[in-house]
Amino acid sequence: MEIDRKQCPDFFLDYILYITVTKSLSARTVQEYYLDIRLFLKYLRMMHEPEFQDVQDLQLIPILDMKVSALESVQLQDIYNYLYYVTEERENHDRARGRKVSALRSFFGYLCHHQNAISHDPTEHLELPSPKKTLPRYLTLEQSQQLLLSLDTAYPERDYCILTLFLNCGIRLSELVGLNITDINFKEAKMRVLGKGNKERMVYLNDACMAALQNYLEVRELPEGSTEKAVFLSKRHTRISKRRVQQIVETALQQADLGGQGYSTHKLRHTAATLMYQYGNVDALTLKEVLGHASTSTTEIYTHLSNQILKNATDSSPLAHFEKKKET
Repeated sequence: MEIDRKQCPDFFLDYILYITVTKSLSARTVQEYYLDIRLFLKYLRMMHEPEFQDVQDLQLIPILDMKVSALESVQLQDIYNYLYYVTEERENHDRARGRKVSALRSFFGYLCHHQNAISHDPTEHLELPSPKKTLPRYLTLEQSQQLLLSLDTAYPERDYCILTLFLNCGIRLSELVGLNITDINFKEAKMRVLGKGNKERMVYLNDACMAALQNYLEVRELPEGSTEKAVFLSKRHTRISKRRVQQIVETALQQADLGGQGYSTHKLRHTAATLMYQYGNVDALTLKEVLGHASTSTTEIYTHLSNQILKNATDSSPLAHFEKKKET
């Protein structure tokens, strides 16, 4: 992808020129830094400017009219929120996050110390823990049931359906938001989703999903003459935004006394995968197809999770620490 200079504000273009000429970074690194910082600027506008909060595709948010003064208010927490966003919503792994940290440190260091365009560098105390191999966080079966039973919102059929699809199908946030009415085959109880890399796959719907969809679609209303094809609608009768779905999930978690524990829409995907593996006798290869993973190496973490559960079960035996004393 070429650097689109016509869509970049002057302060961003000056930085690109700086790292290209003065810092002599490779063309590939310059390209990666450009993409990382451009995404960060778009993210800032989505989070802090009301007119962009319902934009479905972050790439559609313009940055040409941004002023460098907009970066004066950026705090360290904004950086951490951005890193959380790219981890949860864009599934960035350690290497990608590490590169984004390097890009932001370079960018803000340039603006603050080289150009004196902002008064402080929000990345000065930015720290990231060493990468760890951790098991995915997920809800137990009982917590999942509690989440569904506790739901009490202004749009109960829609929000219950959203939770049901997350917990039963393991679809991504972007896949749920992108669902169209024509993607659902009610006769064969399945739906077509568009995953990462624009790869389509079929996801089969169990009885709970079919019932939730039918109950929601009975109350789904559109203004006369509307041609909106999205399954899930906002109160404005347009396609629901990712951020609104996140808010729905956050509210539901709070109502189920599960808030503030690190759960999110992506953790519901982990929950679906874990419950399938634990209770459905689903092997890693099948789970790979259900979740839309590119390889089984990504899915194998659920195998490890199951093994850990088995170990914990053994360790919890009342005889786990019993030992016959040696005769003297």
